[in-house]
Amino acid sequence: MIGDFSHGDLSGWSNKVFDGTTRYSLVADSGRRVLKADSRNAASGFYKQTHVDLEQTPYLHWSWKALNILGGIDEHTKAGDDYPARVYVIFSGGVFFWRTQAVNYVWSSNQPRDSAWRNAFTGNARMISVRTGDAETGRWMQERRDVRLDYRRLFGSDARYVDAVAIMTDNDNTHKSAVTYYGDIYFSSE
Repeated sequence: MIGDFSHGDLSGWSNKVFDGTTRYSLVADSGRRVLKADSRNAASGFYKQTHVDLEQTPYLHWSWKALNILGGIDEHTKAGDDYPARVYVIFSGGVFFWRTQAVNYVWSSNQPRDSAWRNAFTGNARMISVRTGDAETGRWMQERRDVRLDYRRLFGSDARYVDAVAIMTDNDNTHKSAVTYYGDIYFSSE
């Protein structure tokens, strides 16, 4: 279990502010406790350091509900590198910090589902559109991804350990706003 939000457990989670502060708070929604992200022209993440062995537990599970998308943007550019919802999986480069890599599972505003691209700010982060557009906004969506397989697809090599997981609802580049709810986050063997 990485994010046990349904039990009100935020132990080990920390804020990382990039530009403005996204407000992360525990709230009730649809009869359960979840984490709410409210971002207005801001970019800050909520992360937890961990140590997950992908040989044992390669599948990442989470649920999310985005209330809106960020229309009229190009997510391949720095000016459009904003997402109403994203879940980062971070692979540390250790003392070689410049080797740290990340897989970003995003609720894209306009990229085709399951498409992938390089982050506009760094080649060490890759994006995968898990949901796209506004057809499913306002509804809880359950997700399951094989992180080991996605990493291989994006970086062309294998990774054994996950070193951190983060969530981020941001819109500092587009100067828009977004509200997203996140359910529990965990890894499993299947």
